[in-house]
Amino acid sequence: MFLLCSRVYVQCSRYLVALCLKEAQRCQSTEAPLAKTSFLTGAPHRKHPGVTNLNIVRLPEQLQGTALSIIQRAEVKDLAERAHKLSNFLWSRKRALETSQLRKKAILLERTFLEEERDRHKDGNDHELEARIRKRVLSELRRTTYHRTTLRYNEDLGLVYMAARLAGGYAAIFRALNEIKKRDPLFVPYSLLDFGSGLGTGTWASHTLWGDSLKEYVCVDSSGDMNTLAEQLITGGSEIDNPVIKQVYFRQFLPVSPKVQFDLVIAAFSLSELATLNERINVIFTLWRKTNSYLVLVENATKEGHQILMEARDTILKGEEEVTYDLRRPAVFAPCTHELPCPKLIKQPIVPCNFSQFYYSLPLSRSQERQQEKFSYLIISRSEGEKAGKTEGFDMARLTAHVHRRPRHVQCQLCCTNGELKQLAVTARHHGRDMYRCARSSNWGDLLPINHAEETTENDEKL
Repeated sequence: MFLLCSRVYVQCSRYLVALCLKEAQRCQSTEAPLAKTSFLTGAPHRKHPGVTNLNIVRLPEQLQGTALSIIQRAEVKDLAERAHKLSNFLWSRKRALETSQLRKKAILLERTFLEEERDRHKDGNDHELEARIRKRVLSELRRTTYHRTTLRYNEDLGLVYMAARLAGGYAAIFRALNEIKKRDPLFVPYSLLDFGSGLGTGTWASHTLWGDSLKEYVCVDSSGDMNTLAEQLITGGSEIDNPVIKQVYFRQFLPVSPKVQFDLVIAAFSLSELATLNERINVIFTLWRKTNSYLVLVENATKEGHQILMEARDTILKGEEEVTYDLRRPAVFAPCTHELPCPKLIKQPIVPCNFSQFYYSLPLSRSQERQQEKFSYLIISRSEGEKAGKTEGFDMARLTAHVHRRPRHVQCQLCCTNGELKQLAVTARHHGRDMYRCARSSNWGDLLPINHAEETTENDEKL
């Protein structure tokens, strides 16, 4: 009887402890969301500090007017069709296969063909066998290996590129730069380096955001014809000495001095123009040495574009330069909220980390259509300002897919500060009213504060 009473007592004690723990965690889950009010800093939920999305982006009036005037004067034949083909070509473009990868592929093919040939011709001549295998390997490599075509941007192709990519490229760069302006309002750039400047969309986007402070723009593009077109866009299509943007200098090569730095460095859709990994690494190190505050990289929203950006990220974060002129450590500002391996590259199947921005196209046929630009981007900072995963002390997570708003909950895919990709159903009950309303007001690409209430819920269920 005594033993039975003891067991009942122990079970009752465990039950009471469990209830106390559960009640304590409930108190924590109700108190934590209240602190989120300070995250809003007085702003409405639809404009919370994590919002990075923009309304429909328009080209500056001077830029749009001049671009249309240049295109109309040139009278390019089949412009719309050629612009469409060029867009598709640039979107489907891949990196060239590296020599080491090609060699490995050839060795595997040689082993496979050697076994097949030996089974067919057991008594054949070794010299003839080797020749047949070599011929088959070369034929298979030609058939299956991606052949990269180098584009030479002359005046004609530059005009086609203007019709195809001016508005979309501007929208992607403007969206990336606007995140810096919003999250780091104290950043006031004086100088800009635009590598692979093309038509100068990076210069125009920077001027729109920081026109009053920027006093020097250096545009570097290997094509002299593209530099000429970009200069015409800035001067309004004429040769008058009153350009819309002043102090713009065009170069075909990067500045020689390694000690010259720029407050803002942009490379948009230009790393993908470099054929080999060594070329890209050399350029990335050069651009990073010339960065005083922010390095902004933008590429197509494809697997290739995303992987090129991750190459750049690893090169800067893990690579060691031979000579270092700036000892400040690099930090990922956006879109990553951490410096761990990208979870989208680890998870199978691989899906690129990309984002979207609506914009108005160049009205070539009297009508201006609303289109969507999909892009991938990377911002790395030297500044001592806000970290990517922290805003006013809150852990932030990046929304990496469309937000699905459902009755009483919001379904989100989040890239968190611990390097994990999570599916989270945000509810007012478990995450608090403020976080729930922020989630309903957020879109793909925005930042969202996380209070980890889902972990508390799991612990409740275990108890």
